[in-house]
Amino acid sequence: MTDRKLEKADFNDIYDRPDPRAYFDRLGSLDYAVPHHGQRVFLKVLDALDVDSPTVVDLCCSYGVNAALMKCDLTLDHLYDHYADDQVAHLAPEQLADEDRSFYRSHRRRAAPRVIGLDTASSAVEYAVNVGLLDAGASDNLEQNDPSPELAKIVGEADLITVTGGIGYITDRSIDRLLDCTSPDRRPWFAALCLRTVDFTPVADTLARHGLITEQLDNATFPQRRFADDLERKFALRSLAEQGLDPTGKEADGEYHVNVFLSRPSEDVAVAPIDALLDDLAPPDSPSAMNHLPG
Repeated sequence: MTDRKLEKADFNDIYDRPDPRAYFDRLGSLDYAVPHHGQRVFLKVLDALDVDSPTVVDLCCSYGVNAALMKCDLTLDHLYDHYADDQVAHLAPEQLADEDRSFYRSHRRRAAPRVIGLDTASSAVEYAVNVGLLDAGASDNLEQNDPSPELAKIVGEADLITVTGGIGYITDRSIDRLLDCTSPDRRPWFAALCLRTVDFTPVADTLARHGLITEQLDNATFPQRRFADDLERKFALRSLAEQGLDPTGKEADGEYHVNVFLSRPSEDVAVAPIDALLDDLAPPDSPSAMNHLPG
C-alpha cells in the first residue's frame, strides 16, 4: 500500500545536472517523443513566418533539445542514440561538452534560427549555451518575478515563442510577463504543445489580451510519453474527467497526449489559418480544422 498522492511523475532530479545523459536515459525509457512533434510544428511555423534569421525564445528549454531540433539536421532518435553511445557514456561532463560542441556544429542547418532558452534549471541552460545549442539563456523565474532587463530586451526581439509540455509548470503569469516585453506593433507568434490534462484557456486568454488569436489543431493530438506508473495514469485520467475529455485511444492506452496551439495577430491568421499551415500533421483520416479558443 502507498499513501502517495495521485500526481504527475517528478523528474526534477534529471533536469538540472551538469549534462543531459540522465535526461535522455530516463525519458527515453518512457518513449518521450514530444520534442519530435515540436520539431515538426516549429519548423513549419518558422517557414510560415518567412523571417530572415528569426529569433526563437524556447520556454522550459532544459538542455536545449528543441533548439537542437530546430537548428540541426537531426531527429530526436539521433539525440537518443548519441547520448546512449558507449563512446560518450564514460566521459566527464566537460569532455562531453567538448564532444557535443563539435557534434552539434557539424549538424547545424545553414539557415538555423537564433534560439534563446529560458528555464529555471540553470545547469541545463548553462550546458546548452556552452555547447552552442542556445545563443543565450536565462534562468529567470517568471512565475515569481519580472524578467531581467537583459531577458526583456531579448524577448522584445523574438519572432516566435515556443514551448513543448511546459504549460502547467509555467502559467499565464509567465506568459503575461514575457509579452509585456514585446511591442504591440511586433508581437511574436506563440506555438505550444500542451498536455491535454492541462487547461490552455488561461494562457489563450492572456495571449488574447496582448492581441494574439489562438487556434488549436483540431482532430489531432500527439503522444508525449508513456505514464511512469499506474498512479500517474490515474492522475491523468482524473484530470481529463474533470475537464470532460475522453481519453479513448489516447491516455486510456497508456500515454500522455498533447494538443497543438498557435497564437498570432489576427491579420496573420486571416492569411493562413492553422489548418493551412499544419494540415499534413493531422491524421489522414481526420483532417485538421481551425478552432479559435475563447479570448
